[in-house]
Amino acid sequence: MKGLSRFGVLSACFLATACVSKEEPTPAPEGAESSEQQGLSHSKADGSRCGTRPLTDAEEQQVKQHLAKFTGASEKKPGGSGGGTTVTGGTINVYWHVINKGTGVSNGDLTAQMINDQMTVLNNAYGAWGWQFNLVATTRTTNATWFNTCDVVSVETAMKTALRQGTADDLNLYTCNPGGGLLGWATFPNWYAGAPKDDGVVMLYSSVPGGSAAPYNLGDTATHEIGHWMGLWHTFQGGCAKTGDEVSDTPAERSAAYGCPAGRDTCNGTGVDPINNFMDYTDDSCMDRFTTGQDTRMDQMFSAYRLNK
Repeated sequence: MKGLSRFGVLSACFLATACVSKEEPTPAPEGAESSEQQGLSHSKADGSRCGTRPLTDAEEQQVKQHLAKFTGASEKKPGGSGGGTTVTGGTINVYWHVINKGTGVSNGDLTAQMINDQMTVLNNAYGAWGWQFNLVATTRTTNATWFNTCDVVSVETAMKTALRQGTADDLNLYTCNPGGGLLGWATFPNWYAGAPKDDGVVMLYSSVPGGSAAPYNLGDTATHEIGHWMGLWHTFQGGCAKTGDEVSDTPAERSAAYGCPAGRDTCNGTGVDPINNFMDYTDDSCMDRFTTGQDTRMDQMFSAYRLNK
């Protein structure tokens, strides 16, 4: 870890034909009281692997203004006037909540080995950029309703309210069996203030390494969702606008890529589509990288919204 002893996407994805998106709360203005239930709902987002709604224009503007203010005096300590320190990596504590409907992997009761293998995938993906994930606790809850309907907002809220641990810089990861072919979803850092209990990642239990959700069973569903939790957007956000994802070194991409379409180029003059990027929609076997710009974005978003909260 660089200078700190501890820090402690997302997205709803599909395997078949439909994807349900998870609407997140509009962030409360700084200093205002927030409600854990502010604006929560689900809506259809057919045809997309990931259904977490993009930020609204107003939210994007709020994030830009907040980051500009925060990084405007990046050498100052957190809490200083005009800015704060942007960290460049660290160790994030993980609380893994295994929701199941009974014993056995087919009932969602993941083995310790599967969980450890997922942690290895995450550390391999993020380690080159200074970030590590430390599994500090695993809870196991047998609740068939939670297991099978964790994508229903009222059920998700009950589940998270009962189980969530830690603060803004701790990752709570829930595995269950959402309906509609969903792979999972996550919350963005700037949503934490408005709904702290909602913060975290929910994903299909069989998407972990050794699971049955091929071609999404090598562990990169978690990598993708945690990318959102760290503040990254999809590589294709904004279409062919170069900075649609607010990262300058991810080539523009008109739409999400599926499978592993080598050489795909949907935006003239910006380079081939970033199909190998963890924040696209390609198969797990195709995803293998973040970019330097995405690393900078994660550092800034984590520092501005998750540290000392």
